[in-house]
Amino acid sequence: MTDGKTQPPPPPANPVLPQTFDDSKVIQFQCRKGIGCWNACCSNIDISLTPYDILRLKRRFASSSGEFLKQYTVPYEMEQSSIAGVKLRPVANGTACQFMRPEGCSVYEDRPTACRYYPVALLSLRRQDETTDSASYALVEEPHCLGHQEPRRISVADYRKEQGLDEYDDLARGWRQLILKKKSSGPSIGKPSKRSLELFFMVCYDIDRFSQFVASDGFSDIYDLPAQELKDILCDDNALMQFGFRFLRQVLFGEETIALRQEAAEQRRLRHLERRQRIETEAAARRALEQDEMYQYPEA
Repeated sequence: MTDGKTQPPPPPANPVLPQTFDDSKVIQFQCRKGIGCWNACCSNIDISLTPYDILRLKRRFASSSGEFLKQYTVPYEMEQSSIAGVKLRPVANGTACQFMRPEGCSVYEDRPTACRYYPVALLSLRRQDETTDSASYALVEEPHCLGHQEPRRISVADYRKEQGLDEYDDLARGWRQLILKKKSSGPSIGKPSKRSLELFFMVCYDIDRFSQFVASDGFSDIYDLPAQELKDILCDDNALMQFGFRFLRQVLFGEETIALRQEAAEQRRLRHLERRQRIETEAAARRALEQDEMYQYPEA
């Protein structure tokens, strides 16, 4: 029975099947040139990029990370008022991937992690009592994809190997752990400041700007990094990226693995002490105000 008004269509079904499994799971899938749905998944994209995806693609185009981000990506919030992610920007006034060509992906050798995994979804989990994340997987079945009808069976482990995902996952693990740590910490670390959000974006996605930051006198004035280690990470983007994840764990979560110079360490201690005293003073003022309001009586 209806009231005569047009009813909205039901929401589309979630293409990610609810069952999760490990990498021994055997799936039936193959994507190949000539299949009836060729390029369909690239015509309507929603592809998040890992820091290593950006490294691979910016190297391919021989561009700086800043130039690549500006031309090919758009930032988004992973959660409201939380850390930022980066997605591929589709073609102007459209939804297709900028790298799609009639013959297929024009950056296939350096295609992003999400493209390599499809139709498998990686689910990274980290319990509060665990120090590392664990991986499980789910299957994505979208109506347009005919790859599930192809007569090829393959385990998720072999599919990951075929798609070259070991390297991609290993080099993005530190980034995923940062995100999981932020989610599992929840309100306990408070809302991140604007500076910490900007720092997270620079370190994870704009690696060339982070390199300039690490090479600056300002960085060396604060952090006591051995000269050879500094030289090594500035000569290797992969090593710099891993150092960046370590740097963020220290800045955001207090996991101090990078030595501070003595004067900087003392200033940091004093700032933390001042901040704690300010928070305690503000909390005491709020309690006093609430107490006053509790005992206020209306005038006769």
